Amino acid sequence: MNPFSSGTRLRDMIRAIRACKTAAEERAVVRKECASIRAAVSDNENDYRHRNLAKLMFIHMLGYPTHFGQMECLKLIAAPGFPEKRIGYLGLMLLLDERQEVLMLVTNSLKQDLNHTNQYIVGLALCALGNISSAEMARDLAPEVERLLQFRDPNVRKKAALCSIRIIKKVPDVAENFVNPVASLLKEKHHGVLLTAIQLCADLCMISEEALEYFRKKCTEGLVKVLKDAVNSPYAPEYDISGISDPFLQIRLLRILRILGHGDADASDLMNDILAQVATKTESNKNAGNAILYECVETIMSIEDSGGLRVLAINILGRFLSNRDNNIRYVALNMLMKAISIDGQAVQRHRATILECVKDSDASIRKRALELVSLLVNESNVKPLTKELIDYLEVSDNDFKGDLTVKICSIVEKLSPEKIWYIDQMLKVLCEAGNYVKDEVWHALIVVITNASNLHGYTVRALYRAIQTSGDQEAVVRVAVWCIGEYGDLLVNNIGMLDLEEPMTVTENDVVDAIEVASKRHASDLTTRSMCLVALLKLSSRFPSCSLRIKDIVTQFKGSHLLELQQRSLEFDSIIEKHQNLRSALVERMPVLDEATYSGRRAGSLPAVASTSQGNPLQLPNGVPKTVDAPLLDLLDLSADEPAPPTSSSANFLQDLLGDDILSSSSQSGTIQTQKSGTDVLLDLLSTGPPPAQNGSFTADILSISEDNNNKTTVNALNGLSSPVVTSAQRSHTSPVMDLLDGFGPNPTSPKDNGPTFPPLVAFENSSLSLIFKFSKQPGSPQITQIEASFTNKSSEVYTDFIFQAAVPKFLQLHLEPASSNTLPGNGNGSITQKLRVTNNQHGKKSLVMRIRISYKLNNKDMLEEGQISNFPRDL
Repeated sequence: MNPFSSGTRLRDMIRAIRACKTAAEERAVVRKECASIRAAVSDNENDYRHRNLAKLMFIHMLGYPTHFGQMECLKLIAAPGFPEKRIGYLGLMLLLDERQEVLMLVTNSLKQDLNHTNQYIVGLALCALGNISSAEMARDLAPEVERLLQFRDPNVRKKAALCSIRIIKKVPDVAENFVNPVASLLKEKHHGVLLTAIQLCADLCMISEEALEYFRKKCTEGLVKVLKDAVNSPYAPEYDISGISDPFLQIRLLRILRILGHGDADASDLMNDILAQVATKTESNKNAGNAILYECVETIMSIEDSGGLRVLAINILGRFLSNRDNNIRYVALNMLMKAISIDGQAVQRHRATILECVKDSDASIRKRALELVSLLVNESNVKPLTKELIDYLEVSDNDFKGDLTVKICSIVEKLSPEKIWYIDQMLKVLCEAGNYVKDEVWHALIVVITNASNLHGYTVRALYRAIQTSGDQEAVVRVAVWCIGEYGDLLVNNIGMLDLEEPMTVTENDVVDAIEVASKRHASDLTTRSMCLVALLKLSSRFPSCSLRIKDIVTQFKGSHLLELQQRSLEFDSIIEKHQNLRSALVERMPVLDEATYSGRRAGSLPAVASTSQGNPLQLPNGVPKTVDAPLLDLLDLSADEPAPPTSSSANFLQDLLGDDILSSSSQSGTIQTQKSGTDVLLDLLSTGPPPAQNGSFTADILSISEDNNNKTTVNALNGLSSPVVTSAQRSHTSPVMDLLDGFGPNPTSPKDNGPTFPPLVAFENSSLSLIFKFSKQPGSPQITQIEASFTNKSSEVYTDFIFQAAVPKFLQLHLEPASSNTLPGNGNGSITQKLRVTNNQHGKKSLVMRIRISYKLNNKDMLEEGQISNFPRDL
C-alpha cells in the first residue's frame, strides 16, 4: 500500500514523520500526506474521511496549515454515527475557532445533536459548543442548553453547566434565564455536577446584581449545609485526597460563600460557624489541607465578620509563616499584606516571625516580607523595627541591600520621632550600604542637618568618625565632606557637645587631611571630588592657618583630565590667592534649607522652581504673564528671570509638542546660546548637520557690572573667573544684549524697508483663526529675515491669554519680539501683531522651516492649535 494514500493509518503516518532526521524530510512527508488528503477531499471519498481528519489534526498540532480540511469536519458532524461525529467535533474544536465564518454552518447540526436521543452525542455537542461558540451561536442555542441542565444523566448536566458558563459570558443578556435552573443544581448530590453548578453560580453573581441578591436569599443556607456535610462526611474513597474529603468541592464552596457574604451582614452571619469549624478542624500537615485553610482565611477576610474570626484567620497565616514550604509562606505574606488594613493589631502579634522572613534565603520571600514590615511600622515600634533591619543590613546579601536600604530610609524619613535619631539611623545606613542609596536620600539628610542648628557640632563629629571608618561608602563621604566644609570650625573647637558624646581632639590639619584623602581616593567620582574642592575653599576661610596647604591641594587638580575639576581648581586657586577680601563673603554658611519645600518637590506636589517674587509675575516677551503653576512650561523660555533647573516634566512637554527630534530655537533679545542638559535639549528633526559654531558665549557674573549701555567694556571683580565675555567686535552681527536689571540696553533698530520684497504668506488658517506672515530683509544681510506675524479672529468670540510659540532647526536662530496684545477680538475687529527675526546660517542651501503652536482661552477653556510651515519663499 502507498504509505501516503488515504488508506494509510494514522500510526503509520506518525511513524514516518518520527523517522525523519531533518526538518526538510519532515516537511516533505507532511507535504505528500497533505496532497493525498486534498485528493481524497476532491474525490469526496467517504470511507477514509474520519482517518484523513485524524491525520489533519496531528499535522495541525505540528504547526502546519490545515485550513483545507475544515469542511471535512462539518461533513463528519453531519454523519449519523457516533464515531464519525466524535472525530468531526474533535476536529472542529482543534482546527476552527469562534472567529471562523464557517462555524455558522454547524449551528443547525449542533441544535440537532443537542436534541439527540443518544446522551453521548449530546455530550459531544455540549463540549464543542462550550469550547468554540460565538455570541450568535450562544444566543441561538441557549434554550437547548438551559433545558439540558435538567437532563436525566449527571454527566450531561455537568457538561451543560460548563457550556452555560461560556454562554453567559458571550451573551450576558440571557443570564437571567439560568438563575432558577442553577438554584436547583446547587442541591445536587453528585459532586461533579455540584462543582460546575457552583462555578456557574459564581459567574452569574459577577454578571448580574439581581442574580447575586437571589442566591444570597435562596441558596446561602443550602451552600453552608453542603460545606458542613463535606467537612464532616465519613471516608469516601472516590473523593478522598490525603485524608480530606473532596478538597476541590470545599474550595469551590468557600469561594462562592466569599462572594455571597461580601458586603452582606445577614449572609455572613449564616456562614460564621462553618468557617470557624473549617479553620479549626482542617489538618495543615497536607497540601490539600493548606489549600482549604488559605481559601477559608481569604473568605473570612472578605465577609462582614466580627474580630474574633479574623484573629483566628490571621493566626492561621502566622502558622503558615513557620511552614517549610516557600510557596505557603509567600501566599501567607501576601494575605497578611491585605489583612493589615483590616486588623493591624492581630498582624502585629506575628511581627517577630515576619522579621525572620526578611532574613529568608528565598529572594521573593525576603522582598515580600520587607514590604510587609514597612506596613507594620508605626510611631510606637519604629525604633525596635528599624534597629532589627539595620542589624540585618550588616550581614545581608549585596543583591538585597538595595531594596533593604530603600525601605529603611523610607521608614526613618516618615516616622522619625526626633532629628537626632533620624541623623543617627541614616548615618548607620550610609556607613553600611552608602553605595546602594539613591542621591535623594543623602540630599534629604543634608536638608535635615541644616535645619537642626543645635546638632551641627554633633553631626559633623559623627560624620568625621564615619569617614575614617567607612571611607569606601560614597554617600558617607559626600555628606561628611559637605558638613565638614560647612561646620569644620565646630569640629575643631568641639562646639555643641552633647552629654552622650565622647570628647575627641581634632586639629585643623586633621580635617584638611580627611578632605584630601577623600579627594584623592581612586573610587571617588567627579561629584565627590568637586564637593571636596568646594569644602577646601570653605575651610581656607575657616582655617586661615591652613590656607597655603589648601591652596597647594587645590592647585594639584589643575592638571586633571576632567574639565570640571580643572575649572574649579583654577577658579578656587585665584580666589584663595588674589581675592582674600571677598573669600569670606563667598563661602559663608549655607542658609537653612526649607525642609517642607524639599519634601514636597521629592513627592512631586510642588513645582520644580519657586517664584522669586510673589507680587510680580514673570513676564514673557509676548506680554503674557507666566505664573509658577502654569500647566504648560514656556516652549522658548525667553523670560529674564533665573533659569529653572531641567525637569522631566518640561522634557516630556517639549517632546509631546515637537516630537523627539526638534531643537527649539530660544533666545532673549539677542542670540545668546545657552547649553542645556540632556533632558532639555531637543534634537533637530529637520536637519542632521552639526550646529553652527558659536562666535562666543556670555555668562552673567554676579560681580561684573556694565560700564555703558553698549556693553563695550566689562569690569570683572574676580579678575577673569567668569566665563569669557563677548566683545562688541565678536558679536557685531547680533543685536545688543538686554540689560538684565532694568532693560536699559538700546532697543534694536527697525529694519529699513528697502530690501527685496516677498509676497505675504498664509502660514496658518482654519475656520476661526488665520495667521499671515509678511517678510522683509535688511540690505547686505541676506541671512536675516524680519517677519511680521498678524493674527485675525474670524469667529464671534473673544480669545484671551493668546500666546504664539515657535521652534526652528539648529541651522536657524529665532528671536520673538513681544506681542502687541494677549487678547484677540472677534469678527475680525482688530488683530494681534508680533515680530520675529530669523537668521539662516545656511542661507542659499536650506530653506526656512518652522513649527508653530498657538494657545488661547475660549470661554475659559484652553484651546490649542499646532502646525508646521514648510512653504516659505526659497530666497529667505
